[in-house]
Amino acid sequence: MELTKKILILIIDSFMKKKIIMLLALVTIAFNNISSQIDLDRNETLKVLIKVNKYFMNKHSDYRSPMFVNNRIWPSNIWTRAVYYEGLMALYSIYPHDDYYRYAYDWAEYHNWGLRNGNTTRNADDQCCGQVYLELYDICPKPEILKNIKSNINMVVNTPQVNDWWWIDAIQMAMPIYAKLGCLTNDDKYFNKMWEMYSYTRNNHGGNGMYNKSDGLWWRDHDFDPPYKEPNGEYCYWSRGNGWVYAALVRVMNTIPQDEKHYKDYLNDFINMSKALKKCQRKDGFWNVSLHDESNYGGKETSGTSLFVYGMAWGIRKGYLNKEEYMPIVIKAWNSLVKDCVHDNGFLGYVQGTGKEPKSSQPVNYDSKPDFEDYGTGCFLLAGSEIYKLN
Repeated sequence: MELTKKILILIIDSFMKKKIIMLLALVTIAFNNISSQIDLDRNETLKVLIKVNKYFMNKHSDYRSPMFVNNRIWPSNIWTRAVYYEGLMALYSIYPHDDYYRYAYDWAEYHNWGLRNGNTTRNADDQCCGQVYLELYDICPKPEILKNIKSNINMVVNTPQVNDWWWIDAIQMAMPIYAKLGCLTNDDKYFNKMWEMYSYTRNNHGGNGMYNKSDGLWWRDHDFDPPYKEPNGEYCYWSRGNGWVYAALVRVMNTIPQDEKHYKDYLNDFINMSKALKKCQRKDGFWNVSLHDESNYGGKETSGTSLFVYGMAWGIRKGYLNKEEYMPIVIKAWNSLVKDCVHDNGFLGYVQGTGKEPKSSQPVNYDSKPDFEDYGTGCFLLAGSEIYKLN
């Protein structure tokens, strides 16, 4: 009898301990969720965006100045600076400070609303500035704003060539321009050309296309198509390259009507990329420069991580991504960006410089200065502006 009582007591004691442990676990999860939500305070988010942007605007107060980088002189309307202005316009959309508008408008006007290499260029990097011109046109619709970018894109639309976007970065640099022009002119020719060029890069470039449907990720260009492998035997998926595609899909879907005939195709790629990116997030919230090989220049990286935050936050806000599933990913990544990358003066650490693969512009650390500072800041502003809109 005594033995039976002891056994019963042990069973009850064990049961109660398990109940207490489960209760503590639930409380911990709830507390962490609440803490994470508090960490996304809108005022704090806006403060850090203003600080990071102020650092850049103070350092580059003369928007006219060309850049001397890698033994070359670059005009200030190249893609790196255009991406910064994309981020600035996103910040302006949530905090319409007149200085931001003037800084963007005066920059564009100084360049006569033109493209590096003129209206006959087919290079997406040259065209990237057009995204900012078109956003400024939304605010102040002057005919001269559209003249050059519209002429340039019309040239591309009116020719049969569809293989201009041979590197996946080009998708972000140019694709949203077609979406915007299609909406402004109410002309499907821009939507149709956009799809033809996107689908060619996706399915045909390099023989089998740049997109691996089974992994939901993109090879940067044909140099990294199979049989190219990373040191660990995995395919090479470069973080920022995939970030460019992810951001482009967001910017296109945020512009075109949902009944556009290829909207669902873009959305399907966006959702599949989201699933793939979810799987390879680091424990600290960042993504490695090599998405499937943490041993190949592994470490924190700001620009790719920012673009993924930008896309996922937008997807949650639009209801395309499950909030319970993706919000913890976004929260962890954004909090890590703010905590680990932003210097006291607003400078951003851990930004990989220009290149096309994990080994480009290494080493990347907290104090390293990339060859071009502008696009990293732009990516961060895009991410933070979407975080701000989430709350």
